[in-house]
Amino acid sequence: MEIYKKLDKILPKLLDGSFRESKGLGNEIGYYIFDYDPKHEMVVRNHIKFLKEKVKNDGSGVEIIEFDLYEVMLEILEEKGYLEKTFDMEKKKGSDKVIMPIKRSLRLTQKNDLLIDYIKTRVEKNHIVFLTGVGKAWPIIRSHTVLNTLHAVIDQVPLVMFFPGTYDGQELQLFNEIKDDNYYRAFKLVD
Repeated sequence: MEIYKKLDKILPKLLDGSFRESKGLGNEIGYYIFDYDPKHEMVVRNHIKFLKEKVKNDGSGVEIIEFDLYEVMLEILEEKGYLEKTFDMEKKKGSDKVIMPIKRSLRLTQKNDLLIDYIKTRVEKNHIVFLTGVGKAWPIIRSHTVLNTLHAVIDQVPLVMFFPGTYDGQELQLFNEIKDDNYYRAFKLVD
């Protein structure tokens, strides 16, 4: 199956010293997108677990730190005491009515964006950052917005967003159907 061939190309890339130093990118920050057909979500999730274990045990001292955007969102809402209130509001008013209140609670795209702060404060020099949960967090959290905002605060370590959809080097299309927005600053992790 094609997805397995594509996944097999990730580990050699991660273990390459130039990848970790973000060299050869024309001074661009090492941001990458691994796009895949959404029907392979479970295969990709399992491969991410494998990659984390392999890199952890390779003796380099480098570690993959994964941020599932959906799980981070839930954790922040729980810490603020808003999670149960959000569930109650959703039951009473519907899913569409909780999107904006959640965005405001997370302060998305503001200077004190809680999601970005959460990620930024947990990243260390020996990390490779994996962003997952893009599909689960949509439409509350938009992938291009996260990448643009992180670009300003995480620039010393490589970052890989696992994207259930297509990325052609300029445009992100979530689930191969929803145009998220243009994002041209990331490289395709593998072709």
